[in-house]
Amino acid sequence: MRKISVVFTGGGTAGHVTPNLAIIPVLREMMSDKGIELDIHYIGSVNGMEKDMIASHGDITYHSVRTGKLRRYFSWQNFTDPFRVIAGCGDARKILSDIRPAVVFSKGGFVSVPVAAAAHRYKIPVIAHESDITPGLANKISARFATKICTTFPDTVSELPKGIGVYTGSPVRPELFTGNASAARTRCGFDMKPVILIMGGSQGSAVLNKAVRGCLQKLLGSYNIIHLCGKGNIDGSLTKYAPGYAQFEFISDELPDVLALADFVISRAGSNAIHEFLALHKPMLLIPLPLTSSRGDQILNAESFEKRGYAVVLREERLDETTFMSAVSYVEKDKCKMRAAMEGCGNTNGVSAIAKIIADEISSAITK
Repeated sequence: MRKISVVFTGGGTAGHVTPNLAIIPVLREMMSDKGIELDIHYIGSVNGMEKDMIASHGDITYHSVRTGKLRRYFSWQNFTDPFRVIAGCGDARKILSDIRPAVVFSKGGFVSVPVAAAAHRYKIPVIAHESDITPGLANKISARFATKICTTFPDTVSELPKGIGVYTGSPVRPELFTGNASAARTRCGFDMKPVILIMGGSQGSAVLNKAVRGCLQKLLGSYNIIHLCGKGNIDGSLTKYAPGYAQFEFISDELPDVLALADFVISRAGSNAIHEFLALHKPMLLIPLPLTSSRGDQILNAESFEKRGYAVVLREERLDETTFMSAVSYVEKDKCKMRAAMEGCGNTNGVSAIAKIIADEISSAITK
């Protein structure tokens, strides 16, 4: 069996890593059917969360590059980080020169920019994936080096240079479909009331945590609550509300069980997360990051889902106890309609489509 190297890159948040981990086994199987064994390498940052996430996968070789963040706002680091990006390009060139992969797949994040640039220099095809409706800054830069950019939203294709955008949907981890609701209910010690899962992203959300806890007594009258509040954000004074209120900093292996148990989800509006909820047919209350702390991508993501009947959106600027409880009531009232709308959506998992695009590029590279 012929052995071919492939590089994956992406980091900064879990949403830039977990889609790669969903694609890799499917791609391996596709290429194995063609008599090709893949040697998978992952390029991430020196100290990013992607390093820890990849560490548990012994069949993936991890490499690190120096990287800096390209900010849209004033920071003194804007004067030093460009030099880190330049240094990262040197790191990436050295790594790719040694590996000589057939293709690079980028899920985005600032670590991907030097990798895409280095790949372009060596004429290595670059395939990227854009999660949001409008491309982020990292993917805007990387687009000039990309052969294809896969998109989560159909609208994004028109935002990209002509001929490189292809609508695939979002890659969803297969293990999310294997959850055991009874196991999660037992672990949390819940009774049979409906369950709300509250997630603030991989880093947690102070605003969302405050809103939930301000309404906790009212919510617990009708629901059990699973609250993923982020590292260091567990409030010990609220243990008095257990077992109806279960706090966790972060959940990894048990996440499929927790999602299986949830009747609906309250979340920020990161694209990877909300498309996982879509694939699992979980009604949503989305509270996107505001323009004061983002480029507005989560607002567009949330509005798209609301238009299609998958979610209720509550803007953070309007968030208070009254509007929060009112939004929860709307989701409860319309959750059956939301599930029906999601069940009618045909393109909820892009893993196979993306893997096929990468596989075709590998096959093309081999025959050149």
